[in-house]
Amino acid sequence: MSRIKRARLSLVVLAMVIAGIGAGYYHLAINQPLKTSGEVFVVERGDTLSSVLDKMLDIGLIEEPYTLQVHARLNGLTTEIKAGEYVFPDGIPPTELLQRLVAGRGQQGNRITIIEGWTFRQMRETINGTPKLVHSTRDWTDQEIMAALGVPDLHPEGRFYPDTYYYRLNDRDITIFKAAFDHMEDKLDQAWSQRKENLEIKSRDEALILASIIEKETQAEEEQEQVSGVFSNRLRIGMRLQTDPTVIYGVGDAYQGNITKKHLKTDTPYNTYTRYGLPPTPICLPGYSSLHAAVNPQETEALYMVAMGGGRHKFSKTLEEHNAAVRKYILKKSN
Repeated sequence: MSRIKRARLSLVVLAMVIAGIGAGYYHLAINQPLKTSGEVFVVERGDTLSSVLDKMLDIGLIEEPYTLQVHARLNGLTTEIKAGEYVFPDGIPPTELLQRLVAGRGQQGNRITIIEGWTFRQMRETINGTPKLVHSTRDWTDQEIMAALGVPDLHPEGRFYPDTYYYRLNDRDITIFKAAFDHMEDKLDQAWSQRKENLEIKSRDEALILASIIEKETQAEEEQEQVSGVFSNRLRIGMRLQTDPTVIYGVGDAYQGNITKKHLKTDTPYNTYTRYGLPPTPICLPGYSSLHAAVNPQETEALYMVAMGGGRHKFSKTLEEHNAAVRKYILKKSN
């Protein structure tokens, strides 16, 4: 074998050795368990793989960034990083760490809870005060929010389902509104599809309005269908609903915790003492039990009800019985 051939062979062997060493190092490094601190690691929106790896290098999570960069390029993952807050378990290999960043797994559970019976105003105040959201809607009008949801002419009250919603770091707050709006649409459709025949309410929108009144009228779930039955009876015979929560909603900030005769006589579109039928919009965000009760009223002869305390009501068939219940439970006088 000539000197030139021996030299070429040596170079080939050397290249193979180097490649073998490189492959061995790569395999070892990409599967080397990482020592994590258990602290939250933040990936901001707009962060690249390189910037994320630089952060990890700075805090000592990884010893060098090149192995993960090579792995990401070989697997087409360089632009697939999900923003969020992560906590990585101790001993996680770099390959799984990258998989979690790509899949958005292991994120901290940022969440916001919207309560049944809240008004849209209360919902907005809560979202505005929720951390780690981008508050793009804080200075918007209600109509601007509804326009962003594709329903610019729809009144927002009652249109958002009370539930717990999860979000990622720096999600825009409009995503919460959209999730709650879409959820209410689904729940309202579900309830409307399970309605009784021959209801006094004739549309899913009317069902939502009635559900919101039921939600504010009673906190006892087992009473809701009976309350719905009373309202159904009143609608059927053309009797005013005469329910305090609608009056309170109508007078707005003038209500300071005690309903007065002046409130009851103040004619607003929501005063069901001065006006017949349902108010023009819902008065709060109803939960599913109220939605179901609105379209499944209990068959009852009762036309009246009065709060007994503890969220429960005394139901009466006649005005005489009702007046006696008012004396007992409201005026604290017995016959």
